[in-house]
Amino acid sequence: MAIYIKTKEEIEIIREGGKRLATILAKVGKMVAPGVTTAELDEYAYKLIKEGGDTPAFLNYKPEGHHKAFPASLCTSTNSEVVHGIPSKRRVLKEGDIICIDLGIKHKGYFTDHAITVPVGKISQKDQKLIDDTKEAMMVGIWAAKNGNTTGDIGYAIESFVNKKYGIVRELSGHGVGIEIHEDPYIPNFGKAGKGVKLIPGMIIAIEPMLTNGKANIEVLNDGYTIITADGSKAAHFEHTILITKDEPEILTML
Repeated sequence: MAIYIKTKEEIEIIREGGKRLATILAKVGKMVAPGVTTAELDEYAYKLIKEGGDTPAFLNYKPEGHHKAFPASLCTSTNSEVVHGIPSKRRVLKEGDIICIDLGIKHKGYFTDHAITVPVGKISQKDQKLIDDTKEAMMVGIWAAKNGNTTGDIGYAIESFVNKKYGIVRELSGHGVGIEIHEDPYIPNFGKAGKGVKLIPGMIIAIEPMLTNGKANIEVLNDGYTIITADGSKAAHFEHTILITKDEPEILTML
């Protein structure tokens, strides 16, 4: 397992990239509305990234085991789609939908990763509660990401907060980030306190719980990327890139 401990110089670049990413994703999030296509969201994200002189992390990225590269800058996952939804001109957002927008950028050679789930127009109280609780689960995980704790402590904190109210997608996880878009360590959204990799200053990780309003089982669509809930229930996903420090964790993808 190769875990990269970042230098002060690397951290400063990643911190700068994280703020750029947070700004871009917030702007894309404000564009979400009934009648907008997911392709339009992707085009806007690409435009903003390029205007800043940076590179989309996901565009043409080919994960291990995939036969083709991801064809977009932005992952757009609506309703029962958990993650890795491919933007399309045919996918028109409608009132009552929820959508996760997940974006990574490469800034001066270093990566950051960030995701939010937002409502499309007016949504049900149940769906809003799913969004709010998924975001809170991420924050609970971040609060557990302290110097001397472990990746198991993060997963345990998230799982304890969820407390079986939602399905926790177990096949997908948080991860190290910075030198590459996906690095070690693997950070599950469930686990046992004290187990896993010890967290030390200079580690940069992405914490990203994915919760469902039904069961946690998932399937992959024929496009090879889009992951959906097996039972058709809605899903929400939030992600921040954070720095492990001697004191409290620092959220790098925050305005």
